[in-house]
Amino acid sequence: MTTRRGVLAAASFALAAPALAQTRQVRLIVSFPPGGSTDILARLVAPVMERHLNATLIVENRGGANGAVGMGALAQAAPDGSTFALDAGGAATNPHLMRGLGFDYATAFAPVTRMTILPALLVVRSEAPQQDFAQFLAHMRANPGRESYGSSGVGTGSHLASALLMRRAGLEATHVPFRGGADQLTALRRGDTLFTFSTIPTIAGGIRDGAIRPLAASTPDRASAYPDVPTVAESGFPGFGVYDFHALYAPAGTPAEHVERMAAAGMAAMRTEELRGRFSQLGLEPAAEGTAAFTQFLSQQRDRMGALIREEGIRLEG
Repeated sequence: MTTRRGVLAAASFALAAPALAQTRQVRLIVSFPPGGSTDILARLVAPVMERHLNATLIVENRGGANGAVGMGALAQAAPDGSTFALDAGGAATNPHLMRGLGFDYATAFAPVTRMTILPALLVVRSEAPQQDFAQFLAHMRANPGRESYGSSGVGTGSHLASALLMRRAGLEATHVPFRGGADQLTALRRGDTLFTFSTIPTIAGGIRDGAIRPLAASTPDRASAYPDVPTVAESGFPGFGVYDFHALYAPAGTPAEHVERMAAAGMAAMRTEELRGRFSQLGLEPAAEGTAAFTQFLSQQRDRMGALIREEGIRLEG
C-alpha cells in the first residue's frame, strides 16, 4: 500500500509540475526599446510585481512602430495568463494612423490597468522673448503662419498636443516632424523651431541648464516635477489634455482572474512609496486604476484622439 501511494503521489506531482512551472514565470513584453521611459518603468516595477504575483517577470523588449511591434507579439500570445505587455500612448493613436497591422487594437487585447500619465511641457529656447504662456499666445496671434513647431514624429503625442492647441487657440504654425525626441529638441535649441511639446525625461536636462524654458503643461493637472508651470487647461483652454500614458494589456480571452491579479500587482507597484522619487525624476505621474476604470479611459482616449487625427487630416508619412 505504501508503495502504491508513493507511486500515485509521484504521478500526481508529475502531472501538476507543468502547471506550476507555467505560473512561476510571466512574460512581460515592453513595446519600446531598452533605455526609454517604458523600459525603465518596467524594470522599476518588476521586483514589486513579482512579489505580488509570486512569479518571475521576464522582460522582453519588442520595440518599433510606436509600440505596434510589441503589441503585435502580444496579439499572437496564448491567452493563458503567462504573457502581458507594457505599452505607451500608441494604443490610443495607432488604430487611427496605421493599416495592415494584422490585429485590431479594439478586439485583440484585454486592458489590465493604467500605470502612469506621461506629461509633456510646451517649451521654447531660453533666447526666445516669450517668458510665459500668455506672451507665447500673443506672439503666435500676431504672427499667423510664420512660426513652426517640432514633434517627435507624425501622430505622436508631441504632434497631437501642438495640433490641438493650434485648433483650440485659432493659431497657425508649420509642423516639422523629426525622427525622435533628441532631434526635436536639437532643432528647438538651434532656433529652427519656435516651440515644441516634449515629455519631461527628454527636456529635464535642458530646463536644468537653462537652455529651454517651460511655458505650459499638456496634462489636466500640473506636473509634479514642475508644479510652478501652469497647464494649458488652466490658462484659458478648459478640458485641454494630450499626453502619453503607460498601461498593461493581456491577449484577448485571458481569464478574468489572471487579468485582475496582474492589475492588482501593477497598481501595488505604482503605489510603492520607495519608487515615487524615481517616478518623479522620470516625469511619470502614477495613475494606478482598476481594469474597469482603465477600459473606460482607453475607450474615451481613442475616441478623442481619433477625432483630433481626423479633424487635422493627420496621416503617417511613407
